[in-house]
Amino acid sequence: MKRREFITLLGGAAVAWPLAASAQQPAIPVIGSLSSSGSPADRARFLTAFRQGLRDPGYVEGQNVAIEYRWAQDQADRLPDLAADLVRRQVTVIVADTPSSIVAKAATTTIPIVFTSGGDPVKLGLVASLNRPGGNVTGVTFVTAELGAKQLGLLHELQPGAVRVGVLVDPNFAPTQSFVSDVQAAALSIGKQIEVVEAPTGRDIDTAFARLAQKSIDALLVGPGPLLVNRRLQLATLAAYHRMPAIYLVREFAEAGGLMSYGTSITDAYRQAGVYTGRILKGEKPADLPVIQSSKFEFVINLNTARAFGLSFPPGLLAIADEVIE
Repeated sequence: MKRREFITLLGGAAVAWPLAASAQQPAIPVIGSLSSSGSPADRARFLTAFRQGLRDPGYVEGQNVAIEYRWAQDQADRLPDLAADLVRRQVTVIVADTPSSIVAKAATTTIPIVFTSGGDPVKLGLVASLNRPGGNVTGVTFVTAELGAKQLGLLHELQPGAVRVGVLVDPNFAPTQSFVSDVQAAALSIGKQIEVVEAPTGRDIDTAFARLAQKSIDALLVGPGPLLVNRRLQLATLAAYHRMPAIYLVREFAEAGGLMSYGTSITDAYRQAGVYTGRILKGEKPADLPVIQSSKFEFVINLNTARAFGLSFPPGLLAIADEVIE
């Protein structure tokens, strides 16, 4: 072989070797994020917490893991197509909220699914049991429907003279019926009258508030569900406009201008879901990961909103608040 031909051959091999090595590098895993929410802005805080959880097992979006986002824009009928798209793309794991996780489970029995659920995952058919989920689904559950009586009690402490209490709910959220039953029983015990108004879609919220205003309610309790959490700024704004002192499910309502909130930390639940997702990416099976029951509760008061309503919080309520926004 001539010297020039040998050098050319050697140079070609040197170029081809790193290209071949690069081609053999495994693709980074892809997380499919399925949400009933309208947009990333609705879930920005929760997604940040999820990414923080992912870092615990060593995963950083854009570096060693990718996330494909699918948003149903508060239209539940879009979820099946969005879930099917993620399955076709053969994502490594699917992360989903309460309504989305039910749809995701119907779409695949092989791709692992990590849920964040405000309902009972056993009753919803997501898992066989909390300790032994079985199948391809596990996740984090947090209390929502069971808090209605407690929230009504906090409203009563703030305004003991309030007789008519409006209850705004999403009828499409599975635990709503249980939530309303608990609130009605609690109201009966303390002499309150309950007016339940439904908002099955975001478009119905303005109309629901108009109906509540016509009923001359004294205070408002906003029920659980992703739809209502996603619309927290709209709800807080309408409550202020109609002069309705209200209590909500999560701290994000109080931060958006709502009067007060009491409930589980959804942010912490998403962080825990991120940890579980990372563990599954490392090879653990959903069937072997018990469902986490989030137990971090928060009572948050917005004093700026209270002043705008001309309300004074009793010292006892201020003393037990986890945070007071001023």
